[in-house]
Amino acid sequence: MNWNYLILVLVATIAGGIIPMTVRHISANFTIYLLAFTGAFLFGVTIMHLLPEVYHELGHAAGAYIVLGFFLQVFLQQLSHGMEHGHSHLPNENHHHHIAVTPLLLGLSIHAFMEGIPLGFQYEDQSALPSLMLGVAAHKIPEALTLITVMIHAHKSKQQLWQILIIFALVTPVAAILAGWLGNRFEVVSHYLVYLVALVIGAFLHISTTIFYESGTKHHELSRKKVMAIALGLVLAFITLIFE
Repeated sequence: MNWNYLILVLVATIAGGIIPMTVRHISANFTIYLLAFTGAFLFGVTIMHLLPEVYHELGHAAGAYIVLGFFLQVFLQQLSHGMEHGHSHLPNENHHHHIAVTPLLLGLSIHAFMEGIPLGFQYEDQSALPSLMLGVAAHKIPEALTLITVMIHAHKSKQQLWQILIIFALVTPVAAILAGWLGNRFEVVSHYLVYLVALVIGAFLHISTTIFYESGTKHHELSRKKVMAIALGLVLAFITLIFE
């Protein structure tokens, strides 16, 4: 387990959460292009690094678990209202305080825990783990930004915002540590970790493709700048193949 990678994920999450606490008016375009870039990068890393690993380990059975993970994320989205892909499906910002916060935090925390599981897996491809760490860290910025924005509109105090942010920031690194520790000590856990990674791949595919078509758009259009942000994310994902 590379602690520097986990620190990177932790710092990226906290940085994303700090933005809405310190910037009064966040540009809508900033969020749109950040989401497009991070979503494309996560998508590319998932396709280029994670998919080959699980298909090598599980064969055609991997597809069933990936599909299951995709629809597991659909279920989690009903709790989190879409915060894991960087924007909320809540009805109106002015009414956020009428919506129960607990299901939002529960759904997003389960997703964050799932994100950490592949970070504790042992990959044959030496570039897979650092590439995935970068993808998850990039994804954490808009994810935490959206979480804290929603909590601000839910009228949480400054102290509560920091508590929520710190706890949320720890979920993914703790999941990675648990997966790595248990996988190294118990053969049965190591065996089944690959199935969990396949589930997470399905969740990643759901999140990243949703970001492509929903983030900041009214009619699911792809503007030129958004296409450029997506292309940049995919190019960066391709560059990670150099380190194989």
